[in-house]
Amino acid sequence: MPTALRRTQITLLIVGAIVTVMMCVVVAGCYRDDAAIDAHRGTAIADVVTAGATKSTVRFYTPDGELRSPRLGVFYPTDLTAGQRISVEYDTRNPDTVRVAGRDASLSIIPALSVVGWTWAVLLAAMVGIAEYARRRRRRGSDDVDDTGGQTAGEPRTDSSPSITGGVTSESDPGQVHSPH
Repeated sequence: MPTALRRTQITLLIVGAIVTVMMCVVVAGCYRDDAAIDAHRGTAIADVVTAGATKSTVRFYTPDGELRSPRLGVFYPTDLTAGQRISVEYDTRNPDTVRVAGRDASLSIIPALSVVGWTWAVLLAAMVGIAEYARRRRRRGSDDVDDTGGQTAGEPRTDSSPSITGGVTSESDPGQVHSPH
């Protein structure tokens, strides 16, 4: 049981570490995309086609008249509504890299920390719960057997050997107890 418990806990720790690394990569990616936009910034007025908490789709024209609608949507889409006209900033080398004007990667930190925090809270609660379950299971297993050679605790003795409480049994009659005085 301890080996299975240890493996489960290690697996949960690995899952937590993977989620933490993933969120760090997400935030780093946001900063990298913002750096690309800042290095080759283009601005445009865009129409919000669809709006959601995590993804909003926009449509805008680049200065050369090309209609763009990035398939991954716009970065930092909070509080957008369909049909709204907004100002966007994009990378002129890659117009599919678009963010809402005035917003930046710092907005990705709190959601990433929330994901990491909740992940670790759930994993640690699971680890404690699993460890407590294993502890109770081990305790229950040791309470069921006492030191009478495998006899279950609380059961009456069924053997015929005499119980000795401060006396000595007679060699000739094992059922007879004599006082040591």
